[in-house]
Amino acid sequence: MYCKKIFLSILITIFFVLTGFAQRAEIGIITGGSGYIGDLNQNNLFKISGITAGAFAKLNFTQFIGLGMHYNYGNIKGDDTKSKNLQFRNRGINFNTNIHEVSLITDVNFFDAFSLISKTRFTPYIFAGLGGVYFKSSAKYPNYSSNNLRKEMTEGQIEAYKPFAITIPYGAGLKYRLTDYFSVSSQISYRTAFTDFLDDVSGYYSNGSVLSNPTGIGAVGTQRGDLRKRDTYMFVSIGISYNFVSQKCFTF
Repeated sequence: MYCKKIFLSILITIFFVLTGFAQRAEIGIITGGSGYIGDLNQNNLFKISGITAGAFAKLNFTQFIGLGMHYNYGNIKGDDTKSKNLQFRNRGINFNTNIHEVSLITDVNFFDAFSLISKTRFTPYIFAGLGGVYFKSSAKYPNYSSNNLRKEMTEGQIEAYKPFAITIPYGAGLKYRLTDYFSVSSQISYRTAFTDFLDDVSGYYSNGSVLSNPTGIGAVGTQRGDLRKRDTYMFVSIGISYNFVSQKCFTF
């Protein structure tokens, strides 16, 4: 709850700053699906496992370039027992992680869809940025459950890993101008997180951990994760945005 209040305060602050730049300010909301690539899903780049929702406030410098502050919530899940991989099914790990992300993102439109002289109403765009993510993982097993896996130190850590990390968002999408004030968009984006614990799985089975060996398979010291250093999460979303002044004012 504390983190949500911080994220909301940041968005409100950005909103008031951007309204000072009237004709270039834009706000919007998004919703869609979220997914994850990591120790429980190593290869499927498009697997959706949960939902996402978010909001943003943006400053458009020109009809081609904008810079925005974004907040996104996402839910990602993984369950070895549903995998087609026998080794994964034998491992039997599962997780459910809630993600809160704040990021600063620059987007670049390919076409001019927002100025008076333009006859085009849509444009592809790409984007990239830098952000921070806060995450909390849980798991359920027949004889055990946890609402906060980080505190369980499931791989025998001396100290619990941090529940936050730097993240690098990047992706592409399409925008369509509905009116002089409203636009809709769709996008797919990936986030490389500087942590390997979005799924609470990283290295090896350990001795003395309540979840080191939840299904009775995996000797102490044997590999538990895929040993890659970072997890990735993704959002597939649609959104709608509002420009405070007619987009015909984009006459730079």
